[in-house]
Amino acid sequence: MKIGYARVSTRDQKSDLQVDALKAAGCERVYQDVASGAKTARPALDELLGQLRAGDVLVIWKLDRMGRSLKHLVELVGSLMERKVGLLSLNDPIDTTSAQGRLVFNLFASLAEFERELIRERTQAGLTAARARGRVGGRPKGLTPQAEATALAADTLYRERKLSVAAIAQKLHVSKSTLYSYLRHRGVEIGPYKKPARGQPGPSTSAGEADPPKVATIRLTLRIENNSKFVRGKKRAREDIERYCLSEYDGQRLPSGEYELKVPYSSDDDLDKRMHELLGDISSEADDRNCFSESDARMDGTDRYW
Repeated sequence: MKIGYARVSTRDQKSDLQVDALKAAGCERVYQDVASGAKTARPALDELLGQLRAGDVLVIWKLDRMGRSLKHLVELVGSLMERKVGLLSLNDPIDTTSAQGRLVFNLFASLAEFERELIRERTQAGLTAARARGRVGGRPKGLTPQAEATALAADTLYRERKLSVAAIAQKLHVSKSTLYSYLRHRGVEIGPYKKPARGQPGPSTSAGEADPPKVATIRLTLRIENNSKFVRGKKRAREDIERYCLSEYDGQRLPSGEYELKVPYSSDDDLDKRMHELLGDISSEADDRNCFSESDARMDGTDRYW
């Protein structure tokens, strides 16, 4: 069966000449597209390619009506030949159903390969010349002096355990993910970050001078979604939240999907502050992965929630 394909670039143009010629060539069906030659999306061509069967012949007015480029044309015709589908161009010496037509097509394929080799050789020659002049491509290794100073400050504050990770990042005017990158650059082992609860005895305070902190059992519900269909970060976002936010409170994921947290606190105001800080950290981690989060928390045995 002969099947025709016609394409014009704009709606102002008419495909009548192509359609008449295709029908005169014996095409039983003619598919038509209105699309620029550089565009990838061609619905009619995609549908046509799905309908072709072994033994069919695809008929076109000229080669530039089907292929976006020589490379694309070679790949497309190669795919047709593998499926035992012929290609006939009415205004070019291309007819892959004949030996002569296949020869011409192979010449086109050789020219396309020659073009790719020339591009590759010119690129390599340019890189070699640049290296000879001392220019090396790629991102610079290491940190700038300003970033080194920030990394040193992050290292110091992180080891002191006086501020939360979110507070350190805010103090240094960097995101939490950048803060962790600086710490890894400094060789700091990153793990559960437990800072003393407010009111908990510190190194210079004896146990008898302060009451031990209370511990609240918190049930956290967490939902993470990608910001768009082009983002694939929600799995990594959840992993980061579990590692950097919830592990501080011995977070355990329950069969229901909720997280159970053990949050030490000294007063109701202290607990409120900790929970709001935690929910803010969760939102920040999700945002760093181009995701958004919805989370709420409640305290077991009470009507308190955040």
